Amino acid sequence: MRIPLSWLREFVDITVPAEALAEKLTAAGLEVGAIEYLGLPQTAVEGVRFPKSDHLVWDREKLLLGAIVEVLPHPNADRLVLAMVDYGGDELEQCVTGAPNLFDYKGIGLLPEPKWTVFAKEGAEVWDGHSDEPKRMILKEKPLRGIPNRSMVCSEKELGLSDSHEGIILMHDQPRAADGTPFAPGTPAADVLGDIVFDIELTPNLARALSVVGVAREIASLYDLPLRPPSNSVVQEGPSIEGAVTLSIDEPELNPRFTLTLLRGTKVGPSPEWMQRRLLLVGQRPSNNIVDVTNYVMFEMGQPLHAFDYDKLAARANGKAPHILTRRAKAGETLLTLDGQTRALDEQTVLVCDDAGALSLGGIMGGGETEIDDDTTNVLLEAAAWNFINIRRTMSAQKLHSEASSRFSKGVHPAQAILGNQRGIELMRQSGGGAIAQGVIDLYPLPPEAPAIDLPVSEIERILGMPMTAEHAAGLLKRGGFTVEARGDVVRATPPDWRLDIGAGVIGRADLMEELARIAGYETIPTTLMNDAMPPQFDKSDFLREELARDTLAALGLREIISYRFTSPAREALLTPPGAESALPDAGYVELANPIAPEKSVLRKSILTGLLEATRANARYQTQQEMFEIGPVYLACAGQPLPDEPRRLGVLLTGQRETETWQASAPAAFDFFDLKGVIEGLLDGLHLRGASVRQAQVSGYHPGRCAELVLNGAVVGVFGELHPQVAAAFDLGAAPVLAADLDLDALLAQASDLYPVEALPTMPPVLQDIALVVDEAKTHAEVEAVIRKAGGSLLKGVRLFDIYRGDPVPAGKKSLAFSLTYQTDDRTLTDKEVAKVQERIVRLSERELGAALRG
Repeated sequence: MRIPLSWLREFVDITVPAEALAEKLTAAGLEVGAIEYLGLPQTAVEGVRFPKSDHLVWDREKLLLGAIVEVLPHPNADRLVLAMVDYGGDELEQCVTGAPNLFDYKGIGLLPEPKWTVFAKEGAEVWDGHSDEPKRMILKEKPLRGIPNRSMVCSEKELGLSDSHEGIILMHDQPRAADGTPFAPGTPAADVLGDIVFDIELTPNLARALSVVGVAREIASLYDLPLRPPSNSVVQEGPSIEGAVTLSIDEPELNPRFTLTLLRGTKVGPSPEWMQRRLLLVGQRPSNNIVDVTNYVMFEMGQPLHAFDYDKLAARANGKAPHILTRRAKAGETLLTLDGQTRALDEQTVLVCDDAGALSLGGIMGGGETEIDDDTTNVLLEAAAWNFINIRRTMSAQKLHSEASSRFSKGVHPAQAILGNQRGIELMRQSGGGAIAQGVIDLYPLPPEAPAIDLPVSEIERILGMPMTAEHAAGLLKRGGFTVEARGDVVRATPPDWRLDIGAGVIGRADLMEELARIAGYETIPTTLMNDAMPPQFDKSDFLREELARDTLAALGLREIISYRFTSPAREALLTPPGAESALPDAGYVELANPIAPEKSVLRKSILTGLLEATRANARYQTQQEMFEIGPVYLACAGQPLPDEPRRLGVLLTGQRETETWQASAPAAFDFFDLKGVIEGLLDGLHLRGASVRQAQVSGYHPGRCAELVLNGAVVGVFGELHPQVAAAFDLGAAPVLAADLDLDALLAQASDLYPVEALPTMPPVLQDIALVVDEAKTHAEVEAVIRKAGGSLLKGVRLFDIYRGDPVPAGKKSLAFSLTYQTDDRTLTDKEVAKVQERIVRLSERELGAALRG
């Protein structure tokens, strides 16, 4: 949200530098993301860091307010004119210009009223308006088609206000200061048009600050300054509004307040130039005086307005007094909105209607049939309050966002409706003339109850850690607009009528303490040790084991990601190759009632989708990807209100195994055994024993390159290379994609905080190799188990280091070579002892595996 400093100063006296103010607002929760300077210099403030700006600072001696009093033809050029400018000097200055917006005044003599612009004297620095690239220039005297020229009347582009260079800045009304004093010719342009604009990023709970007055309130409370709210006095000299329109509300829960005022005999035209400048500064394009006033009041006060053409309403009512009502949309009902779209409405949508049908989407956008146009003379002005949840639902359903809905969707207090209506109707009268009808139609069936919150002083010190008297706390809250009463050591506070974010009871106490800390300044909270009773401690072993799993995977070189839990069935269907059995659990999806996007319509059933989408996004920048994610999946349970949410661990490897170097110009890609090594490292980190791996055929994985992880007889997950068709569906290229999907709950359930450890060996080991010829169907895990069984306590380590097929090994057989480590803690083993164990291994392998010692 853009907030001009000049507009803020209309409501509160600001004397600190803009940079210090931005820092103060940011510390109070109103984050100033950027500062835009328009002609004014940047100030260096100690302890405040904002990026150095390269904007054009307007010279106070050479860039001045000028009054064009006459426009003469150029004697040698039809496309040039001579502007005679009063800039406060002893005589008029002649400027040669080709500005097309001066041609209408050429040769008509002295202008009845001067046209005001920015005048640049010789030596002034401005932006080059004719350059496509940003470039500055210094004005120097030179003739233009035979006429000497040493000064210039400026366009917005030449001053850095915008990219507009179609004409010069031309103000028809003499600019005035905030107190109404007119600026004289020769006033520095920086005092007239110079400004600083804050770009403030607000969180949803700060809806009260979605306006200039809202930010001014915050500044007044932070600096303990008086606030000058905008005037809501109205000159009502027309006939009464009674009988001109009637109003009813079907559901006060959805529309707690609705107000109407009537302006007769007005004229639609351009809005005042001061209003147009302010709207442009906040990013709003001016339209006409009626529409501009509705936008102006919304940005100024935070209360959206909507103007109806009263005569069009009367025509729809066949000449009778219109009847305005708010209700839910009916099945099949449609509405042509101001953006030219015909919208199909659902029964959750709240409409502003008359007896002939829908007029507007309540709180979001008006309808096209009753909009203001150049022929409008009678204006019916609406200011209302709406249920913020219903507004959000309609915005999502219609995929429609507006400045009005942005405010209503966060919560606008109904008390602001009448103030905004009064402010708006009077500004319309001032800008377009006419007479305001006496009275206001104000239907207020559901005023919100303002909570009265009791806050003990002892709680302030206990929670915030800063001692505070009741009088001090009351004073801070009064600065924030609260109605406060100190009762001994208890402060009773009631929030002001522009705030809906203050709760009741315990929540209200927390809200008040947040306000105290914000207004006093978070930097004033002292550094103290905890001085409160410790809360009851709970068993956190499951959480600690999950963190251990994270730390172990990170130590193995993987990066953790956190992906959206939201997905769509179509996206998860990509995990299943065409024609194969589904790779997803059989349980149904948990569907979102109000999804934020079609691709986020359900909760995920697989953790791999997010990993694969992250891999696809990162593939543009990384040739080596090693990542994991821990999180729940959501499996719908028939007849149960809530789904099962088992925790899953997803691991993904793809790309080059190591970074290219001069020694390895083409590193190998990750394969199945790299992933197997990661899983074994995880099991070691969690101190899990009894794990084994067995070959499996699982949908979504490459046939023959997939395995199940078995832990103490139970399958706890699958891992392997993804099916090439699945990798292609996610646009992952030709490199193998290795993925694991593990049941984290099952893994952690078998982990223990206590596990056996062994002292470092003090005796030297004996290393032996053994090669056994076994049937092709035998796995190395089966062979290793037999070796360990036969080796007993002396066998400390078994490692497979070679697999051989071919002569002289018979067909259908393979040779598995293991490296064996023998060791004991009390003596050095002899060759005879080791040979005896080795012989036992051979015999047991022959008996249980049908193996033969190779060679």
